[in-house]
Amino acid sequence: MEKFDVIICGSGSAGLSAALWLARHGIRSKILERRDGPMKMGQADGVQCRTVEIFESFGVSEELLREAYHVLEVSFWADDGTGAIKRTGRTADTAPGLSHQPHVILNQARINGLLIELMQKYNDQKIDYGYNVVDLHIDSASPSDLDAYPITVSAERDGKIEKFAAKYVLGADGAHSTIRKTLDFKMEGDSTDSVWGVMDMIPRTNFPDFRKKSTIRSKAGNILIIPREGDNRNLTRFYIEIGQGTNAKDVTLEDLQNRAKSILQLYEIEFVETVWWSAYSIGQRHADFFHKDYRVFLAGDACHTHSPKAGQGMNVSFQDGYNIGWKLGEVLTGLASPSILETYVLERRKTAIDLINFDRYFSKLFSSGNTTPAEFQDGFIQSGKYTAGLTAKYNLSSITASESQLASNITVGMRLPSAHVVRYCDSKPLQLMSRLTSDGRWRILIFAGDLSVGENRAKLDTIGKYLTSEDGPIRTYTPSSDDFDSLMELIIVGHGNRHDVELEQIPECFYPVTGKNQTRDLHKIYYDDESYNKGHGHAYEFLGINPKEGALVVVRPDQYVSAVLNLREYEEVGKFFGGFLLSQR
Repeated sequence: MEKFDVIICGSGSAGLSAALWLARHGIRSKILERRDGPMKMGQADGVQCRTVEIFESFGVSEELLREAYHVLEVSFWADDGTGAIKRTGRTADTAPGLSHQPHVILNQARINGLLIELMQKYNDQKIDYGYNVVDLHIDSASPSDLDAYPITVSAERDGKIEKFAAKYVLGADGAHSTIRKTLDFKMEGDSTDSVWGVMDMIPRTNFPDFRKKSTIRSKAGNILIIPREGDNRNLTRFYIEIGQGTNAKDVTLEDLQNRAKSILQLYEIEFVETVWWSAYSIGQRHADFFHKDYRVFLAGDACHTHSPKAGQGMNVSFQDGYNIGWKLGEVLTGLASPSILETYVLERRKTAIDLINFDRYFSKLFSSGNTTPAEFQDGFIQSGKYTAGLTAKYNLSSITASESQLASNITVGMRLPSAHVVRYCDSKPLQLMSRLTSDGRWRILIFAGDLSVGENRAKLDTIGKYLTSEDGPIRTYTPSSDDFDSLMELIIVGHGNRHDVELEQIPECFYPVTGKNQTRDLHKIYYDDESYNKGHGHAYEFLGINPKEGALVVVRPDQYVSAVLNLREYEEVGKFFGGFLLSQR
C-alpha cells in the first residue's frame, strides 16, 4: 500500500490551495479527484479582494487580473412605485483603503487552472483523476505517533478498489463529502423556501447597466447582475429570485427568462445565447466537527454551504486550504509542532460560522420586501468589507497573541493591511503586502521610525543582535543547512527621508548574505517616504503607528498578524516562536 504524507480528497479551491502550499514546501501529496479531468466549467466566478491578494502572494495575480472582469461600480435599481424600475444609487464596489487589489470575475475552471499550473511548477505535483473515494479508516492506536501513517483511504477507479495510507487527510470533496459522511459528522443549519435561479447568457437589451454589477428590486422579484469575463464582452450572469413555494427542480430556463423580463419591466431584453443555468434553494449549514484526531480535516463545501449571492463560496473554501496548507507544510518538514494544526479548527470553524450568519443576513437583505431602497443600499455598502474577504479575525492561540494598541489599523489575528512604501535599495514604490510572498516564511516587520536619529538606530541594532544571536529565534529554529532568512525574514520600514541614511548605518543582519550565489539581499529595507512617480503612501499614518514609538509586527506565512510589540519587547519574539516551533539545534 502506497504511503503519502497528505492525501487530499477533491481538487476544488480548498484542495488546490492546500496542495499548492505543500508543493511550495516540497511535499508530494496524493490528490484524488472523482472527475475524469480538470474542471471545464465552474459555477463560482467572483474573486474577492483577499483572494486576489493571495494570488499575488503566489506570483500569479498578473494572469488573473489580465483575464478577469474587474468589478469597479455597483448600481442600485428599485421599483419607483408605479411598477417601473429606476436607478436609485451607485457606489464603488470596494471602498477606498480596503485593499490594493480589486474584486474581479473569472470562471472557476480558469482559476483552478492557474493553481494547477503553479503547483506543477513548484514540484511537478499532479492530480489523480477518476478516483471516487469510498471509505476512510483511522487506526485509533496510532494518531499520537508522529511517524505513523494511521489513515487508510479507499478509492474506486475503473471498477477496482485501491487503498492508500496517509499521515494526514484533507476532505475537500464537496457538499456531499464522503469523508464527512464516513466520519459520521453532521451538517448543522437549515434551508429556506426561497428559490433562486442563475444563468450565464448573452443578452440583447437596452437596460443601461448590464455591464456593471447591478441589483434590481421590484414587485416582480429581484435580480443581481454580474458581468462576465471573456472574448464576448456581453456575457452576463443573472441571479434571479423565483420566490417561495417553488421547487428548484421544477424551474426551467424559460421560467428564468420570463421572470427576468418581468423584473426589467419597461426595458427590452432578448436572450441570444445561454451558456449555463441552474436553480437552487438557499441553505446555510456547517459541519458539527471539522477534524478527527487532528489527522483528518474538512475544508470548503465539505464543512460549510450557503447561498452564492455574496460571492463567498469559492473564496472561503480557497482560504480554508490556504490556512491549513502552510501549517501542514511546517509540521511535515519538521519546523513546527503538530499542535499548530489545532489552530486550523479554531480559526476556520469560527470563519465558517461567521459566514453562515452573514449569508443569512445578506440573503434576507436581498430578498426582503420590507427594506426601502436606501436601507438596502446602506446594508449592501456596509457589507463591503465582508464581501471583500477582509473581516476574518482569528482568536488567541499559540500563533496569535493578545491584541495591542501600538498600531491602531493593525489588528492582531487579522490580515496585515497593505501600505504604499518605497524600497530603499532602488527607490521603487510598491505595496508592502506584495513583499509578503507565500513562500512559507514568517516576517518580522520592524517599524523603526526615523533612522537618521541615533537613538532609533541604536534600538534597531539591539533588536537585530538579539534576533540573530546564537540563542535568538532565527538561529534556534532555522535549519543550519538553509539560508539565514529561510524561516524568518526581517524587514525594516523606516520613516522620513530615505536619503538621510547610508546603508552602512543599518546593521548587516537586515541585508544578509543568502541564495545560490551568496550575495547580500538589499530588498528587505523600505521607507515611508515620497516616491519619484507615485506620491507618498504615509504608511505609518495609514497603519496607525507613531513614528516616535515605532512597532514590531510578527506576520504569519499567510499574511495574518500574530503579534504587535513595542520595540523594547523584542525578546517576546523568541518566547512567541518557542510556543510552537521546534529547535533545529
